[in-house]
Amino acid sequence: MDQAGTKAFYTYLQNLENSQSYLQACYEKLDMPGAGAKSFENSSRFMYYLEEGEMFLQEAERVDIRLQPLLYFYGLVHLLKACLLTSRPDYPESTSMLAHGVSARKRKKKDYTFLQDEVKIQQNGLFSYAAHHVFAIEFTTFSKIQMADLFGRIPEMSDFLSLGGSAPSVSIGRAGTTSLSFPHILLDSYHLTERAFISRISAYLPAILHADTKENTLNVELAEPLSSGTAPFQLHMEKQEIYFPKNRDAARPLPEVLVHYLLLYNLSMISRYETEYWGELFAAKADIDYSVICHYLRAAVGKIPFLVGEILKQGQ
Repeated sequence: MDQAGTKAFYTYLQNLENSQSYLQACYEKLDMPGAGAKSFENSSRFMYYLEEGEMFLQEAERVDIRLQPLLYFYGLVHLLKACLLTSRPDYPESTSMLAHGVSARKRKKKDYTFLQDEVKIQQNGLFSYAAHHVFAIEFTTFSKIQMADLFGRIPEMSDFLSLGGSAPSVSIGRAGTTSLSFPHILLDSYHLTERAFISRISAYLPAILHADTKENTLNVELAEPLSSGTAPFQLHMEKQEIYFPKNRDAARPLPEVLVHYLLLYNLSMISRYETEYWGELFAAKADIDYSVICHYLRAAVGKIPFLVGEILKQGQ
């Protein structure tokens, strides 16, 4: 589904009749008892989550860039809650699930860079709950994730960072194709043989029909196209190309929607509570943090509703 299709899908769901029929189809697909009654009960809330999520994102485009992270973050929060209602009709089951589920460390006063900053995953809250129930992923409580790692999982950021000579991911094929090509530099960085590399990635791919090597490239033929948003594979929305991370640590599955959640959470916290840093960042434009954050925010506004739209389409 392209951007136009995503917008049309959101518009389609912006009435109670379509929201109810959509939720009922989701619940019936999961063999939930009382799917009709539960979809009727949740249709208004589902529709309003989508509507308010879009409103936050649209309003963010009209305000100063320094205010955008907060609006983008809460726009994503509302859209993610809509995704949860497709599989968790009683969400939220407790008040502990209403917390963000992430914490940010206090900014160091000296030699701070956003790229080296970290967020910590909490045991309870929206992040871990969505990771489990939407993506079937479990996180170790209090595990830390660095901002540079998160940026490396967004293909639009990989292109931008490559301007400085260090692209964290590489294009391996067109979206919708059954042919993927992995340059041998990936195998070298993962310290894996071809057989071991194929074994590692096969868990995230449709059935592999054939694999061979030609001109220092491992070519893999799939039985069907790879679904967009299948971590650790990344979809570049504008190029419609599939990217794969160069760093083996970044190959751990982390859906891009959750990547944006963590980045925007930290940026929204900094914009609210680190006033001096945030003000100087945009006034002085002294280091790479400024360019990276500005480029990210421009990419995020279009990518977030697209990614959520893909999740919602899969729920039908």
